[in-house]
Order: sequence, then C-alpha cells, then structure tokens
Amino acid sequence: MKHFSILMLSVLLYLPVAAEGQARPGPVGMAVPRAATLTATERQDIVAKLASALRDRYVFPDVAEKTAAKVQAGLAAGDYAALDDPSAFAARLTNDLAGVAHDKHMKVMSLMAPPAGPMRPRPRGEGGVLRADHIAGGIGYIEVLGFPPPMIFKPALDRAMAALAGSRALIIDVRRNGGGSPPSVSYLVSYLVAPGRPINTIVSRTEKTNDYIRESFASEATPTSFVNVPIYVLTSKDTFSGGEEFAYDVQALKIGTLIGDVTGGGANPVGMVELGNGMAAMIPFGRAENAVTGTNWEGRGVKPEIVVPAADALRTALMTAGGKPATDIATASAERVFAPRSAPLPGSEDALRRIVAGYASGVPDYTLMAPAAAAQVRDALPALHTQFAALGALQSMTFEGPDPLGGDEYRLHFAQGNVMMALVLGPQGKVAAISTPMPLPAP
Repeated sequence: MKHFSILMLSVLLYLPVAAEGQARPGPVGMAVPRAATLTATERQDIVAKLASALRDRYVFPDVAEKTAAKVQAGLAAGDYAALDDPSAFAARLTNDLAGVAHDKHMKVMSLMAPPAGPMRPRPRGEGGVLRADHIAGGIGYIEVLGFPPPMIFKPALDRAMAALAGSRALIIDVRRNGGGSPPSVSYLVSYLVAPGRPINTIVSRTEKTNDYIRESFASEATPTSFVNVPIYVLTSKDTFSGGEEFAYDVQALKIGTLIGDVTGGGANPVGMVELGNGMAAMIPFGRAENAVTGTNWEGRGVKPEIVVPAADALRTALMTAGGKPATDIATASAERVFAPRSAPLPGSEDALRRIVAGYASGVPDYTLMAPAAAAQVRDALPALHTQFAALGALQSMTFEGPDPLGGDEYRLHFAQGNVMMALVLGPQGKVAAISTPMPLPAP
C-alpha cells in the first residue's frame, strides 16, 4: 500500500492514491482490532516482522542489521516479557531502535490505542497553509503547517502568495511544520529562486536489495515571484522533516535568513509497515541529499543564522525587517488575506457516512471510491468490518475542519466508541483517500 507523504508523520494515516511527484512510496499499515493485551506469541510475531522489515527496507542496510539484531536479542533475553500493553511495548521497541539507529523518524506504534490524556489542539490549515497576512511597512507573512502532495498544496499556496505579491519583505513561518512531500517543499522554494535551480534529491533503497534510486527536485515557474525580496524563515524545535528541508534549502541556497530555534533533526523519508496485532512501524527507506551541500540535517537539525527562542522569532524577524515588533501574528497583522475554509467540501459528509455504513455491513459501495482506494479498502475490509461492527450504530458526525492533506476531517460518535476519520474527494467526486479510524478517548 502507499502513503501520501514521505517526509511527514500525520495525525491520520491514509489509504491513498499515489501522490503526484512523490518519491518511491512506502506502505501504509491498516488499523486492526486488537486484544487489550499482547500475548508472548503476539510479541514474538511483532518482533519477527519488525526485524524483517528493517532488514528489507531501512535505507542503511548495515544499521538495519544492527537494529534488527537488537530487538531480536531483547526478545530472547526476556526484556519484553512484562510488556503486554501495546503502547508500552511500542514505546520500548522505539527506544531500543533509537539506541542503535539514532533515526528520529524510526518508531513503533500501536495503531488502535487512543491517545493518552486529552488531545492537544492543533491548528487547522487548508492545503498546508494556515494564514497569510499583510503587516504594516510592506511586510508579508505566511504560516505553512505542512507540505501535502502538490495537487493539494499548490492551489492553497498560490492563493496565499498571490495575496502577498508586492511585499517588500516576506516572513515564512514553519515553526509548527511537521513535514510533507518533497516536491511541495521544492515548490515553496520555487517562489524564492529562478526556475530550473536544483534543490534536493531523495535517495531511496529498493526493497530487499542494496540498490538505490534517485529522484531529484528543482525549482519551477510560479504564478508570482519573491526573488530578490528579503526572506525570513521562522523555525522551532518542532520544525521537523520536510519543514526542516525547507529551512535547510533556504539556508543552503543563501536566499533567506533563518530565525528561531535549531530544528528537530529528522531528514530520512519514511514509510509505514504493518506488524500485525494492531501494531505498525515507521521505517525510513531513503535519505535527503541537498543539491548544494550534498548532505542533510539528520540528527543535527538546522541551526538558524539568528538563534532565539521560537516564541521570540516573529518579533526578531519584524525588527530585522525594519517593522514594528510584535510577539504574535494576530497583533502584528494589519490584514489577514488567507484563512482556511470553515465548511466541509460538498459531498464529503455523505460519502463518509456511506463508507462507514459499508464497513459496518461488510459490503462497501466501491463505486464511491477511485479505483486505487477501492482496491486498498478491499484488502483491508476484513479488519475494517470487524472494527466497525463492534462500534455499533453511528450516532453523530461532526465536521472538525480541513485535515492536513486537504480533505475533510470528522469526529464520529458510535454507540460503543468514538473515532476520528478524514477523507479526500477527487475531481469527479470519488473518494481518492480515506484515513484509518483513529480511536478517541470518551468525552
């Protein structure tokens, strides 16, 4: 199976059609029902599948062998014998992997475990863009939360950047950017450089071999341009993965000034592998290679030219740009010129209701879905049917807002539990992608 973005860990995981311009995609794991606890046999099976996936997929085969050996040795030594809780087992495996690989994208997770404690509210952008503003003194501001595939990212970014055309300076805020699709990262860079400039390459391992493929990205023409406009990029410790790539590219190409904290330090594109028993692993299958430096920011992060606490980054950027200092954009803004939509896309609620009903009955209406999505749902149907049949009757559905990949996200309340789901409608109104259901704590 495939996933939407190779440099992003989204809150929701998708069953998607392949994204335009994406490097070799990895598989997406399916959420499956699990027991309240894991047996010794189930833990053994999970470790065996994890070790195999590491050896087959991890971008660095020598490190893959060492990480696989680490978890197998831990199992044999009885280190996991008391870990019957899936979340605790996933956390221990992640810690053991990190001790060897030191790769910030690599982790094991329990797909079916609700988040611990209350969910932290997260900003809701549209197509990866949260807002764009005019600031007094001719300064433009845009916050980019993530980099969904180009077909989703470009329309939102183009609208926002068109509204900022003519700014004498531009602030690009990626302090909350968790990453995304490399071609979308390159598209944002394209607004800052002339077309045809090499930017980044993703070097991906071919599964079960020591062979690699390279996919390179260069700048392209954009509807408007900010070439020769002073650029200020705001960063934080939460700037991660594709968000870091953007900051790294700006710095390497010497087209802007970074202001804020050193970023998170995760550069390796990642794919998801199902391990069974409601468990999955994120395993990096590639590495980023900047066109200027020939390397990346893995394990180090990106250090800004002006290092200040992230909370002070906007104020510092405004002062550096000759504007009036302010600590937040709501105070600094003279006019907001881009805001995410607040209503669902036409047809998304009806489509999700019908799909959920099909999961529960075990007989989905595949005519609602694009062919690739339908094929993937067919593969996952036994687990989905079991899960939704156990949830009972759907009692209510609430639109939460645009999701990180440009679709619509809903909170679903069933007789026997609550889940969050999202879906993306394609050009003909067919469901192009639908998320795995993420369990939610009881209200």
